[in-house]
Amino acid sequence: MARAEVVQDGGIFMRVVREVAEAVDDGLSAGRSARIRRDAVRVSELAASGFEGPAYEVFEDELCRDAWPILRGMLREGQLARIALKWCAERGFPFWIHPDDYALLRSDPGARDEILVDVVMRARASFRRKALVKGGWNPDYKHGQGASCLTTYFVGQCIWEFRRVYTRWAKDRQQWAKQHALYDGSEEAAHAHPKLFGPLLQAGYLSEPEAAVLSTNFEDILNEQPPVTQAVIRMIVEGYADTEIADALRLTHAAVRMRKTRFRGVLYDAARQRRIWLPEQLHTKAGNRHRKQQGAA
Repeated sequence: MARAEVVQDGGIFMRVVREVAEAVDDGLSAGRSARIRRDAVRVSELAASGFEGPAYEVFEDELCRDAWPILRGMLREGQLARIALKWCAERGFPFWIHPDDYALLRSDPGARDEILVDVVMRARASFRRKALVKGGWNPDYKHGQGASCLTTYFVGQCIWEFRRVYTRWAKDRQQWAKQHALYDGSEEAAHAHPKLFGPLLQAGYLSEPEAAVLSTNFEDILNEQPPVTQAVIRMIVEGYADTEIADALRLTHAAVRMRKTRFRGVLYDAARQRRIWLPEQLHTKAGNRHRKQQGAA
């Protein structure tokens, strides 16, 4: 945890910090002291390049890989949500989790992965800034439970980001439910309720007829894609520009465009397979273009 935060010795804060550390200890094989020594060496090496470049990207990927199963387990057991609620109460931030959402996140692996993709993506940026660039992580910290390893710090950062991500996720679920209730699978329904399909239309990602894909199947197909593609498409839906998405996810602009294009192709393929409804002229023309491009190549 950041130095400014860890100074709060005792009380709710230190109890939840201990709970996070114990969850990480249970999820990793190496002992805490060994992890802290290894992390201190790694941070010293990465500091020489300003926590940037290929070596830092490898480190960041390893950190996310180690934290992912721990976060999934904490969310499945309800522990992550409970800690987030405690932290917000300690700091006076209003935060509430609907019981239905709480039950869904505990029971549905797809829902857990959906929300954790956004949590981890946000935490990557804040972790680098707070823990490393600003020196918030201190391997020599002596108070309370003592120092924590970087994985514990990162998991804590993910829990802190959970409040903001959950709030947006819950609003999106309500919007999807409203759209699904009004959408009967016809193109006329999509035209009759243009405001409900605003985010994708305004982002320029879908034309108006294509907005008819917004049924529960759209979410199912998106969940089948790689985590980075999911993050790109969800940020498009939320109204982010390509440049903002590239900066937030540490991608090139070309990579963002490529993932948008590939996902559009996935939707067209799903339409041809009758997994999702799209106006037939759209996915038929897309398929013809694809075949012509292959022939030209």
